[in-house]
Amino acid sequence: MFPRKLISGFVPLSLGLMLVFIIAACSSNNDNGTANVNNANATANANATATPAPTSSAPIAKVNLNTATEADLLRAIPNLGNRMVHEFEEYRPYKSIFQFRKEIGKYVDQAQVAEYEKYVFVPIDENQSDLPTLQQIPGLDATEAQALIAGRPYASREAFLAKLGEKLSADELTVAKTYLAPVK
Repeated sequence: MFPRKLISGFVPLSLGLMLVFIIAACSSNNDNGTANVNNANATANANATATPAPTSSAPIAKVNLNTATEADLLRAIPNLGNRMVHEFEEYRPYKSIFQFRKEIGKYVDQAQVAEYEKYVFVPIDENQSDLPTLQQIPGLDATEAQALIAGRPYASREAFLAKLGEKLSADELTVAKTYLAPVK
């Protein structure tokens, strides 16, 4: 006799093999076996397209590192533990994304910091933020961010947004507004 533990490891495999043999037998006994498989695939594809998958170009709603609550951070960032939430909160207020990278980089590697940045942002001050902090705005590259810095000081938030609007689409500009620090 086989030990019970050893047998239990074979059960899923043997059931899977039985299913393969049953499907093969059904399709070989049925002249329309291929058609049935194709119909099943078409149905599966139709069901898959019934609910559109999220597109990678759609911006993720990020959370403000300076105002997010513990619950906000835990909800927004996959696999973030309470210890890292404490570290995120310890260094507030963040003035730049570079500061976030430096402080959190004490605890995790650069790849993990980059992963966190997919879900959080440091608020942008149009007259003070550095190049990497401005580049948090989706759709804004380094050259465009540098041009915004060269145009400082901005007399008002509206003047900055007008200049930013020259570099971004209307949708990107709407998202960019959510990244801005409160007006002082």
